Amino acid sequence: MRSDIAGLLQGSGFLGLSLPGHLFPEVANVVKRRMIGRTFFRRDPLSCARELVGAELVWGECAGIIVEVEAYAAVNDEAAHTFTRPSARAFIERNKPGAAYVYFNYGVHWMLNVLVKGEANGFVLIRALEPRRGIAFMKKRRGVDDIRKLCSGPGKLTQALDITGRDHEMNLCGDSRHGFKERATEHLDVVADARIGITRSAHHPWRFTLRGSEFVSRAPKL
Repeated sequence: MRSDIAGLLQGSGFLGLSLPGHLFPEVANVVKRRMIGRTFFRRDPLSCARELVGAELVWGECAGIIVEVEAYAAVNDEAAHTFTRPSARAFIERNKPGAAYVYFNYGVHWMLNVLVKGEANGFVLIRALEPRRGIAFMKKRRGVDDIRKLCSGPGKLTQALDITGRDHEMNLCGDSRHGFKERATEHLDVVADARIGITRSAHHPWRFTLRGSEFVSRAPKL
């Protein structure tokens, strides 16, 4: 029955539909999700962060569903780089929405952010993925076999996907091999709670996770 549905959709050209993959896996394989364009990031960091949960991050031969992000505001957010780093403010000035902001955190891990520049400027930090493609590459780079631990943190996912400073300022809206694909469905339960690992502006509930996901860095405090 489900195979018949998938064949019908494919034959009819209804490739713009978004259906839950866990309910209709054959249909989900047929439906082609579009890459997210620059317009998506011409809004505000909170809206973009929440709506990136469930989207797919594509990076070369690897890909994964985003299950955890954090939003950072360019103004009045003491946890954001823009509060203390002129270089971060200059980055916003010279780049367009959807640019990659990659930095080395405490000399240990690379961190992947995407620039939001529109109604309000800021960044979305990609914190965790549910691996979907290129898992063998991820395991080799991470030296980890447990799929749940491959990308369960911002430093882990950059190592798994081989994201480094060379990717800083990359346009994530112009290359199908490096960017974001739309959610397969809009019917997702996204949880908001406090951001992790910060002491300033820590009261903002600006971390967004996919409820029930086993792939997040830390379960949300509800």
